[in-house]
Amino acid sequence: MEDLRFEHSVRTRAGGTRQSAIVGVVASGNLEVLVERVLPDAECAIEIRTAAVGFGEVWTAVIGDFVDRYSPGGLRFSINDGGARPDTVSLRLAQAVRSITENGQ
Repeated sequence: MEDLRFEHSVRTRAGGTRQSAIVGVVASGNLEVLVERVLPDAECAIEIRTAAVGFGEVWTAVIGDFVDRYSPGGLRFSINDGGARPDTVSLRLAQAVRSITENGQ
């Protein structure tokens, strides 16, 4: 197992009022993303636990692109990875942002 952590300063706070959301399922070739609104508006943190050791550079690129696209201020993401491809990671992160930015509990 490998644990990775990324912290970014972002342009804006993520919209919506939901406090947390979860998307995906940890299974072969997939991942689960928990997102929580717990950080200051100009910060974003992403914690990854993965069985696929040695892909730090790929994670860095995927996370950097995600943060640039979505500016997810105030959010902490916890990812449990089962060996997902980079496009699946991007999809799940986008789904997590969409879920938490919807108004609701």
